[in-house]
Amino acid sequence: MLKFRLILFLLISGCGFAVAQPLVRVSGIVYSDEKLPLSQVTVIVLGQAQSTVTDEFGVYTIYSKSKTFSVKYSLLGYQPQILKFNERSGARIIKQVNLIANINELEQVNITNKQNQLSNTTTINIADVSSIPLVSGNFETMLKTLPGVSTNNELSAQYSVRGGNFDENLIYINDVEINRPVLIRNGQQEGLSFINSDLVSKAKFSAGGFEAKYGDKLSSILDIKYDKPDSNQTIFSTSLLNTSLTTKKIFKNSFLLASLRYKNNSSVLIKHDEKGSYNPNFADAQLLYQYDFSPKFNISFLGSFNLGQFKLVPTNRETQFGTLSTTLRLNVDYTGQEIDDYQTLGSAITATYSPKPNLVIKFINSYFSTLERERFDINGSYTFDEVDNTFSGENFGVINKNRGIGSYYNYGRNSLNTQIFASEIKIDQNFNNHVFSWGIKFDNSKFNDQLNEYNYTDSAGFILPNNSKNITLQNVINVQNNIDIKNYSTYIQDSYSLSNSAELQLGVRATYSSLSKQLLISPRMLIAYRPNSNNKILRFSAGVYKQPPSYRTIRGFSGVLNIDQKAQSSYNTSLGYEYAFDAFGTRLKFTSEAYFKYSDRLIPYKIDNLRIKYLADEVSRGYAYGADFSIGGEFVKDLVSYFRMSVMHANEDIIGDSYVQNGTTIYPGYLKRPTDQRLNFSIFFQDRLLNSPTYKVHLNALYGSRLPIGPSQTPRYLDKFFIPSYKRVDIGFSKDFLDDAALHKPKFLDKNFSSVILFFEVFNMLNIDNTVSYLWLKDVDNVQYAIPNYLTGRQFNLKLIVMLKNRP
Repeated sequence: MLKFRLILFLLISGCGFAVAQPLVRVSGIVYSDEKLPLSQVTVIVLGQAQSTVTDEFGVYTIYSKSKTFSVKYSLLGYQPQILKFNERSGARIIKQVNLIANINELEQVNITNKQNQLSNTTTINIADVSSIPLVSGNFETMLKTLPGVSTNNELSAQYSVRGGNFDENLIYINDVEINRPVLIRNGQQEGLSFINSDLVSKAKFSAGGFEAKYGDKLSSILDIKYDKPDSNQTIFSTSLLNTSLTTKKIFKNSFLLASLRYKNNSSVLIKHDEKGSYNPNFADAQLLYQYDFSPKFNISFLGSFNLGQFKLVPTNRETQFGTLSTTLRLNVDYTGQEIDDYQTLGSAITATYSPKPNLVIKFINSYFSTLERERFDINGSYTFDEVDNTFSGENFGVINKNRGIGSYYNYGRNSLNTQIFASEIKIDQNFNNHVFSWGIKFDNSKFNDQLNEYNYTDSAGFILPNNSKNITLQNVINVQNNIDIKNYSTYIQDSYSLSNSAELQLGVRATYSSLSKQLLISPRMLIAYRPNSNNKILRFSAGVYKQPPSYRTIRGFSGVLNIDQKAQSSYNTSLGYEYAFDAFGTRLKFTSEAYFKYSDRLIPYKIDNLRIKYLADEVSRGYAYGADFSIGGEFVKDLVSYFRMSVMHANEDIIGDSYVQNGTTIYPGYLKRPTDQRLNFSIFFQDRLLNSPTYKVHLNALYGSRLPIGPSQTPRYLDKFFIPSYKRVDIGFSKDFLDDAALHKPKFLDKNFSSVILFFEVFNMLNIDNTVSYLWLKDVDNVQYAIPNYLTGRQFNLKLIVMLKNRP
């Protein structure tokens, strides 16, 4: 496979580079016949792979590869409009467009448009997904460039938002809630996320203050849509890390989306400090088929099969760590192996019925079955040495003295079978100035969990702690859990136009959990104000968010379940401001939001890489506050770039925790939450090379300040250690061989393909050693050391994306 990819890269690159000329840019604002800006208007260049949607202010920008072209503007409920252009190369056209409403579909348009304006979400630019250099290849990595999202692991699709953890995020694909595997411990075991980037047509993300129609989680929502394509397409993508094949077909009364993906990132993992034989293989297949029985009724089927296996036979490890004054070196020789695998089978059937233009009814049924297994049996024999770090001395790098020897052993035979069935009815209806939405949902989750694991540390020939001559195993877990959890939920919300410039949304959710036996009521409110200038939006939101106990939260360190656990709750408020303005010869958009979250009931936890260990029998209260800022636009002509920053503080107080010191009882009070990352900063910047639109550079830079951490089995008040700040720069260079701006296109490529783009990427360009977790070991004096587990180093990648030409 690797040889095939390299040969394909060489063939494409050998076809020759073309002399390019500037693209034609068309930008402007799309208005309704009432002179109000329209969001979510689809804008496409006919006959080209160029499309976009208007933002909250109705603003759009699109490019044509040819000088003579046509642009189509379309939105449900409005008459589509096609404009023809005949311009010079590199022209910059400003075109304001007015769409005329279809009377019989106007109400349905109001449903969609009003909800888009009120929604406290960020629209993700889908075009950036293929351009941004991503070592994991997962769509969720895009979220880590958004304000409010914290990051410290480039291998993972998991993320934390405004002080929350991975389990507090909601993900939907076509209104179907998606769940993540439970047993995955670190990013190197994580394969392909459920979201297939090639199938995504729209994506919205909210870091808080989201609507009542979304489910019962505390932190965020990611709303993904796989929709009907504009044309038939076949897309093939391959790199040194992954390969995918996607087809999109339009038929008379239906359409089909299908994709296959494969990923193997062993070339990244072999550069870890832990050497050995890495064999990570991940694959999935996805299918979406929709049939329109009539303009009023359709049925769609979404199917997915995702599987992965991570196999590691470690041989040795060498890690250098410490301070400027004291440098230590850990050497480990391993025996044993680790094998982790999982498979997920998912399906969903959705029936959509619109008996009247102002009424839409959806009936959604989904079923997911996930089987996860982890098997590890690894023994490590280690030595601690102190190294001479006197740079000017003759013995620089030489071992000064031995700090200790020992061994540790980790054993596990764990398996988890999860089955989730959900059935839901959702209704949207327009009445004059109101858009009512309501729904009811039932979900049933079954878990069959078998845990059998333990470890021990043997330092200098005896077991720590040295209480007897017998071997004392540590962290012993040997349990079997079977549990069935049912949740019933309903919601209702009203989006109401107070005036031409102000809109109000009121909603409430009600949820009953068979586990906690609680009826949870969650009211939510959002108000948006848009001045007559139409380039500003001011939003205020307030609401209650309650998360019923789940299998993850009720399973404690020992594997024993706390079935008496109650729901977590959070009271959120936020104030946001958006402003679109012209500067530096282009259109820019500035967004900001300040927020405060108070939680009177939380389940405290500790994080070890991607593994969340809940203190299932404990309860805490906490708060988080901060502000998010973003500015984006075409800082460089024709290419969109973003600069984003977030500041945040998150604390919690575990109720009833205390310890005795020198005969005095100490109450720790408020502690930093494990996700208390005070500062996050990201840059996604694009530029042209050689003044040509066919040669581009794509830069992605991330910074996340340090995170609190402590040994996995110690109380939370001892988490006084810190993971160092996360710093990473990835860069990619691309060449579009079939850009219409090229004067001479390779004939073979032009005949068979509509797009051929080659990328050269450098991951972790500065080769920074980022720490994701620690290995906690003790020496003969019972002194504990934190040995850092580093993430990926510098890595080069080639990526090729081709789109086959449609045949009549």
